[in-house]
Amino acid sequence: AVLAAGQRGAAAVAVKAAGASATGADEPLLAAARDAEVALLGVPAEVRWSQLDVLAKDVLADVADEAGLDAGEAHTDLFGLAQTIATVTGGHVSIEDSANRVLAYSSTGDEVDELRRLSILGRQGPEQYLALLRKWGVYERVRSGERVVRVEARPELGIVERLVVGVHAGRRWLGTIWVARGDKPLAHRAERALLGAARVVAAQLARRRPTPDVGVQFRESLLAGLLSGRLDPTSVAGQLGASGDAPAVVLGFSVAETEQVDRSQLELLRAELINLVSVHAAAFRRSALVTALEGRTYVLLPELTGRGGANAVLRFAKEVATAAGKDLRMPVQAGVGSIGPGIAVAPESRREADRVLDTIAADRATLAASLDDVRAEVLLAETAALLREQPSVRDPRVTALVEHDRRYGGQLVMTVLRYWDAFGDVRAAADALGVHPNTVRYRVRRAAEVSGLDLADPKQRLFAELQLRFT
Repeated sequence: AVLAAGQRGAAAVAVKAAGASATGADEPLLAAARDAEVALLGVPAEVRWSQLDVLAKDVLADVADEAGLDAGEAHTDLFGLAQTIATVTGGHVSIEDSANRVLAYSSTGDEVDELRRLSILGRQGPEQYLALLRKWGVYERVRSGERVVRVEARPELGIVERLVVGVHAGRRWLGTIWVARGDKPLAHRAERALLGAARVVAAQLARRRPTPDVGVQFRESLLAGLLSGRLDPTSVAGQLGASGDAPAVVLGFSVAETEQVDRSQLELLRAELINLVSVHAAAFRRSALVTALEGRTYVLLPELTGRGGANAVLRFAKEVATAAGKDLRMPVQAGVGSIGPGIAVAPESRREADRVLDTIAADRATLAASLDDVRAEVLLAETAALLREQPSVRDPRVTALVEHDRRYGGQLVMTVLRYWDAFGDVRAAADALGVHPNTVRYRVRRAAEVSGLDLADPKQRLFAELQLRFT
């Protein structure tokens, strides 16, 4: 666990030690901390983890205050984005949420106006200035859509010229980006750059779901580590108090990606999906765990005792996909992995759920499926992907046949496929193609001549059909 924490970028790991310091810890634990390059904090046995959490947050808040940042925001990507936007536009940038709270801002050595100074110091725009902006209709315009609004300078109020754009995910307004002029005019293409910046920032803000309590965060982290193979199942089971051999299964949920949904909308939908799935999973099993990985939401059901087994899990998956799709107004699909003994099966069960999701993504009518339901489709899809991605496994003779048709506008490939569909029945293949049976016979012979394939050989015929249908 110490090594895993170091790999995930942790600065310190707290352990319950015999004394008040880590000196009471076992030497292997100290060695692991040295290898992982993390600090090891010894916690007396009588100290509750909730107390330690409060203490740690107080320390982080003190450090953040000294740096002029909010605790939890010091390392966010938003500050880097603000600095990048400032470089591109030539102005001083601040990013605010929909409640006008300052989330991030660019650094500057130039003189700034009163509005920017007070906004940064107070982490929110001063009410008297916000009232003026509302009066001038600035917020109404930025909320209405994807447009850049220019706010003219008001020297008598200590306000310099600035640009502002709304940050949106679909119809939802997430916040604003402000660019104030410095001692030089803003860049010529500042407005266009600001529109692009709003789309990038939208994806960041959409991911900022409410922070769960420390217990939920801990369980999410454990599950993510288990599913990705970074954490040992035995240690995770011990941390969660889960049975080592009770049946367990992993379900994956995914929001369908469509051309109508941009990246920021998709991030927002994924964040909402986590919350929706968490509610349904907790109602289904008190011991259910939920986490998000690589754009998908996963549920681990660690103790599946009674109540229908695999059928109950599949029904649950369909119910959640249906409800979530209705709430999000977007198709949601679920893939169910295999049930196995203990949570040690979780990584493999997750891989199976992913294989199902990858396969049914092209079929929006399928809301949920298990690997047993779509095993043939999964295997065919994976074989097709292998043929597409690995030219070395393709038969060059089949490739030559396809190229011949492409070059001369022929129908040899189509004829051979219809011939195979008809199980070698020439007349049935001719009817399907709308040609004379002799034409089918000629084309099949010609396909063999062009490619060099022996179409009477079942092995060559099998592989040729796979390659022709899926590449």
